[in-house]
Amino acid sequence: MPLPTIATPTYELNLPSTGKKTKYRPFLVKEEKLLILALESQDYNQITLAVKDVLKKCILTRGIKVDALPTFDIEYLFLNIRAKSVGESIEMKITCPDDNETEVEAVVYVDEIEVKRSKDHNTDIKLDDKMTLRMKYPSLNQFIESNFKTDENPKETVTKTFKLIADCIDTIFTEEDAWEGSEYTAKERLEFIEQLNSKQYKEVEKFFATMPKLSHTFKVTNPETKVESDVTLEGLSDFFG
Repeated sequence: MPLPTIATPTYELNLPSTGKKTKYRPFLVKEEKLLILALESQDYNQITLAVKDVLKKCILTRGIKVDALPTFDIEYLFLNIRAKSVGESIEMKITCPDDNETEVEAVVYVDEIEVKRSKDHNTDIKLDDKMTLRMKYPSLNQFIESNFKTDENPKETVTKTFKLIADCIDTIFTEEDAWEGSEYTAKERLEFIEQLNSKQYKEVEKFFATMPKLSHTFKVTNPETKVESDVTLEGLSDFFG
């Protein structure tokens, strides 16, 4: 007769981007091994790709496409799955900000980590009196491509930035008409972005700069100087780097 199957508990949370209820399970030992190997590499690409692979296995709600989720959804999901898998706290070493030298041990509790939203953030960017550009959040793959595969050539970096912006066009609309970004080629979307003037482009940059992000601020005291400082962690690279 076959060996028995161990029952795995299930949990539920709301996705920060949509509020959709999502069921998930803790990761298993074989999945934890993949994560440990990625974390030991200290390579952000490997870490994020391992996280994504684990999420695909642990998310139980149908219709959740991990590849299309915004980065902050990915990070929030992973932290909560990790908490149910290996513990509600994360132990780490923090460099004290007052001297940028002394390291102290710190414990961060997952239930205190939130997705922070800026009051200045808006997905709708008014380009002029008639036309509005509606943006969508970059997926994890787009985020990695833009931020962690950059070339030393400044021209290549600019090209990748423009490509990311073009890929994040959701809809362009006026009171009379609407153009769905998905119905146009990457080249056509890119040509549209290249038409923006400097002021309009800054508003697009503001969309990315103020996007919701996984963030947690806490205090640490330098044992050498006795100075108490605020430390802010943002994103998986900070929590697990």
